[in-house]
Amino acid sequence: MKEDHSGANSKYGILLGLISIIANVLLFVLKYIAGVTSGSVALIADAWHTLGDSISSIILIIGLRVSRKPPDEEHPFGHGRAEWISSMLIGIFLTGIGVSFFQESIDRLSSREGFEYGILTWIAVITSIVVKEIMAQFAFRAAKKTGLQSLKADAWHHRTDALSSVIILIGLIIGDGIWWIDSVLGIVVSLMIFVAAYEILKDSISNILGRKPSQETIDKIYNIIEVNCQKDLNLHSVRIHYYGYYMEMTGHIKLPDAMSLEEAHKIANRIEEIIEDEMNIHATIHTEPM
Repeated sequence: MKEDHSGANSKYGILLGLISIIANVLLFVLKYIAGVTSGSVALIADAWHTLGDSISSIILIIGLRVSRKPPDEEHPFGHGRAEWISSMLIGIFLTGIGVSFFQESIDRLSSREGFEYGILTWIAVITSIVVKEIMAQFAFRAAKKTGLQSLKADAWHHRTDALSSVIILIGLIIGDGIWWIDSVLGIVVSLMIFVAAYEILKDSISNILGRKPSQETIDKIYNIIEVNCQKDLNLHSVRIHYYGYYMEMTGHIKLPDAMSLEEAHKIANRIEEIIEDEMNIHATIHTEPM
């Protein structure tokens, strides 16, 4: 049977989550001090966005630890969907941050509050861009390697933080003497947070509700049956249910009317074993007469 790497993948995700928490807390302190010193609502919003990354990493770690739990009497298909729930919580948390600082930016714009960028602001913003983009790259590669949706959500969180810092850097360059630029940048950062939250929530909810298998997966199943059975079994009505790493598949095949029940049972069992060995999918095959 194909080796199950779910435990190793989860441990890898947890390790990246711990590194993310430490780096984000340090960046939060740097950006928050710079934001308070300069009076920049955009930079303070960006600082809390960064601290939000730490909280999302904590959610990620909890979700991955729960998803590693084996099946039990109440959860016969395991706890893999906990990882998707943790991604959804990250998206909800991001939405809350976006709403808070969108309102703050509007208030600052209405009151015509100014700001004064200093050298610490430049250091904080440039450091944030470099560190957060590096963290995003690592998380995206880890998500692709492990297939963890929550790591992808965390990667987008890092990426939006880096991009929001880029927006603030643009404000540093062109904002001298323009009193409203900081408030406008705060609104832009908030909108970027909303976009990231939407993408995370859309993917997480889609997985929890149940998504159709990719055409690549379906083609691979057909190919496996064709190569190993060397006959047209007319596989149809394929359904795959995802529970994190654990996957359940059902499908129907058509066999000759005169075939014995024992022979049909052997063929169905053979297909189930092949799919589990090759794709790590627990399959149940139903037989029908031609």
